[in-house]
Amino acid sequence: MQIHVVSSGETLAKIAQGYGVSVQEIAEANEVPDRNRLVVGQTLVIPTYGEYHRVQPGESLWLISRRYNVTVEELVRINNIQNPDNLPVGLRLYLPQKPKRTVETNAYIDPRMTRARSAGAVDKVGEHLTYLAIFSYAVNRNGELTPVEDQPSLDDAFKNRVLPLLVLTNLEEGQFSTEVATAILTNEALQDRVLNQVLEIMEEKGYRGLDFDFEYLGAENREPYVRFLRKARQRLKPRGYYLSAALAPKYRADQRGVLYEGHDYQAIGQVVDFIFFMTYEWGWSGGKPMAVSPLPQMRQVMKYAVSVVPREKIMMGMPLYGYDWTLPYVPGGKFARSISPQRALELALRYGVSINYDQTSQAPWFRYTDEQGKQHEVWFEDARSMQAKFDLVKELGIRGFYYWVLGNDFPQNWLLIQGNFVVRKLM
Repeated sequence: MQIHVVSSGETLAKIAQGYGVSVQEIAEANEVPDRNRLVVGQTLVIPTYGEYHRVQPGESLWLISRRYNVTVEELVRINNIQNPDNLPVGLRLYLPQKPKRTVETNAYIDPRMTRARSAGAVDKVGEHLTYLAIFSYAVNRNGELTPVEDQPSLDDAFKNRVLPLLVLTNLEEGQFSTEVATAILTNEALQDRVLNQVLEIMEEKGYRGLDFDFEYLGAENREPYVRFLRKARQRLKPRGYYLSAALAPKYRADQRGVLYEGHDYQAIGQVVDFIFFMTYEWGWSGGKPMAVSPLPQMRQVMKYAVSVVPREKIMMGMPLYGYDWTLPYVPGGKFARSISPQRALELALRYGVSINYDQTSQAPWFRYTDEQGKQHEVWFEDARSMQAKFDLVKELGIRGFYYWVLGNDFPQNWLLIQGNFVVRKLM
C-alpha cells in the first residue's frame, strides 16, 4: 500500500498511470466521491503490492536506505540499479517487504447511533476486527440493566469471527453519572445483582467478554472500582470470559478531575485482561477546533500507560470521525457537528477548498464558507493521520488498537490495516 497526497493539477488517471494501477482500482479502494474532481491535499491509498519510494532531488541511495532501514545492497539488487551513484529524480524504487506485526483490534458500535445500519457496519469491516464492543448495557441506581438492541450486531460478529464484548456503563439519561457509579460501587448486594444479570445475558446471547466503561467516577470511587473489577474477574474467569476496561486518557497517576481520578491505571491493569485507553476527544464538539486525536497527546498518554501497565494489555484508541465547527468558536456556544472522514472529503470537494495537514498533531483540516456566509473549520482523519497512529502502535509494541465508533465511512483506514498488520482472530 502507498499513500499519495494529491497536488494541484493531478487527475486520477495521471496518478494511476504513475503507480501502474487502474483508475478503477484506486477509485473503488478509496470510494472516491468524484473520479473527475480531486481535492488538493486529499490522500489516496494506492492498492499496490509492497511499498515504493520516488527519488527526490538531492537524495542518495544511502539516505534512502537509512530512512527505510534497508541496506544499499538490497535496494540495488531488488531494483536492478546499474549506476548507484547516479539516481534519476523521480525513479520509483521498490522497498523490500517487512514482516507484519500481529495485533488485536476492537471497534465499539452503538446500535442507537447506527440504527438499521448496525449489522451492515460490522459486516463491512469484520475481517479487520478481533473484538466488537457493543455499547451499551447501562446500569441504574437500583442495579438493574437497561438493554440495547444488540442481536443484529451479534449475528454479524459471529458471522465474521469477531469476538463480542458486552459493554457495561454508568449512563443515566445519556450522561455518565458519578452518583450511579457510587450507588453500585458502595453496595455489595447491588454489585452481585449487576453481575448476575450480566452473566445471564452473556450466556444467553453468546458474549465472550465484559468491558467496563465506568466514567466520571471521581476520587472517592477509585479503590471501590478496582474492588468491583476484582469481583467481576472472580465471576468471569471460571467461565472463560475476557474482562476489559475503558479508561480516560491520563498523563500521570495524580491527574486531577472527576474524569481521571477514579481510574487507577496500575491497579486496574493488574486485574483486567486488557485496557482500552481513550486516546481521543481532545478536539471535541463543545471545545475549540483542533485535532480529535493529536499525536503528541496520544504519545504522552501512552508513555505513562506503558510505564505502569504491561504492554500486552494495552489497546490504543483511535477515532473514526471528525468535527465540523462553525466559526467563530465561542465557549459554551454552538456544538460542532460530528462527521465521518468520507463526509469531510465531500465537504472539501463541494466547497472547492484545499486540505491542509498539521505536522505537529498529524491531522488534516480545512476551512470553508457555507451558503449562509458562515465560516467553518473541519478537523478529521485521513490516511496520513492513521498511518502515524499505526506507526506509534508499532513503536510501542502494544497489544493493539481500537476504534470509536463504527458507522462512519472511512475506507482508507481498513486498507491501511491490511498494509500494516495481521489481525488476530480468536474465533
